[in-house]
Amino acid sequence: MSDLFAAARADRGPDDARGDAADEPGQGDIRPPLAVRMRPTTVEEVRGQRDVLRPGSPLRRLIEGSGGAAGPLSAIIWGPPGTGKTTLAHLVATAAGRRFVELSAVTAGVKDVRAVMDAAARDRDLYGRATVLFLDEIHRFSKAQQDALLPGVENRLVILVAATTENPSFSIIAPLLSRSMLITLTSLTDDEVADVLTAALTDDRGLAGAYRLTEQATAHLVRMAGGDARRALTSLEAAAGVAADARAAGLGLPERDDPQDIELAHAEQAVAQAAVRYDRAGGQHYDVASAFIKSMRGSDVDAALHYLARMLEAGEDPRFIARRIVISASEEIAMADPTALQTAVAAMHAVAQIGMPEARIILAQAVVHNCLAPKSNASYLAIGQAIADVRAGKGAAVPPPLRGTARSRAAGSATRAVGKPEDYIYAHDEPDSVATQQYLPDDLLDADYYHPKERGFEARMVERWAWLRGRLRGRGS
Repeated sequence: MSDLFAAARADRGPDDARGDAADEPGQGDIRPPLAVRMRPTTVEEVRGQRDVLRPGSPLRRLIEGSGGAAGPLSAIIWGPPGTGKTTLAHLVATAAGRRFVELSAVTAGVKDVRAVMDAAARDRDLYGRATVLFLDEIHRFSKAQQDALLPGVENRLVILVAATTENPSFSIIAPLLSRSMLITLTSLTDDEVADVLTAALTDDRGLAGAYRLTEQATAHLVRMAGGDARRALTSLEAAAGVAADARAAGLGLPERDDPQDIELAHAEQAVAQAAVRYDRAGGQHYDVASAFIKSMRGSDVDAALHYLARMLEAGEDPRFIARRIVISASEEIAMADPTALQTAVAAMHAVAQIGMPEARIILAQAVVHNCLAPKSNASYLAIGQAIADVRAGKGAAVPPPLRGTARSRAAGSATRAVGKPEDYIYAHDEPDSVATQQYLPDDLLDADYYHPKERGFEARMVERWAWLRGRLRGRGS
């Protein structure tokens, strides 16, 4: 096979003597993907992550092989896709001639982990060489599988570098967390993604100057990448393939020695839609749902619709979203606009009957209502304070007139018709339907839970409740 490829390269002719680095996409299929070829080989080549890679930081010392007197610590690297987790693991492995072993939690099991531990022990005893075990997607390991890592990490048979996109607090066992340093990576900024693309265009490992990006195409690829360097490079490679196909079809064929322009149209054809980062069972689910609720509370319609779209595009259950909108209508709005709850409940029932994709329209209507409605958490705070008093043991016996009983007066009014206790004052017998009597238990006569806000419909309740409370407590006219 190697002779076959050598012959193919020899047949290209002198015009094609630009080297493998400049191979057009589709003609160099034997080469690794662009994202693999462009993986940084030094700390200086890494884009982003300045905080965790600053001189003297734990990760920088681990990469440089200066773990201190106690030896290098294992590390759990947590961050979104395409932020450099695998790259940093490879950099750790290059320090001081360490042996590098890579496992994926998707395919590896306890047997594979133990085999790595045994080999690491032999390497340490025979050659004095440390082993770096890179375990990708460690959150996919069960508790028992993670337990198998503990002896090797505890005794420093291996330097574990584990990568995860899930919150380690939820996905990694506490004993392993306590034996490792946690390193949090962040998505790359737009400028850093643009730097990644620029380097790939010129570097001999990448496209080696065979292509150049227009400003509009660069902006599109950066936006679609969403801070993911791997996605940016994959998109660039795909866009270069589209541009190469256009050149092969005779569309704007340049001179052979001129770089091929990657236009916006090429980039749009290669990357039509951004991938949605969302895990319905992990941290993204909670983060986006939280941002959705807080955006409705903050009255930002655009932000709330954005997070609604993210959840829907990621396949979130629309019934879950509808329930959150109903809760928000009472927790955040309540009596400031009582119709918000009506809209939310109607939307919840409609979503259950209609389903996607039309349910998105119904959910959007309810979200807009929640956002634009005046806000009041008075009801939410009131029930919280009432529950706190109950949990504190407050609340003596129910006042006798309010107790349920079959006793009624011998004659007279509507009170007897409904079988009310003898001393109970029936509100509808009063001229204004307000009965002045004791409703609260003796030890809560001064309870003051509900404080209406002067917003929206609830503003009408401020004066009304002040008058009612004084009347009911016998302090008003």
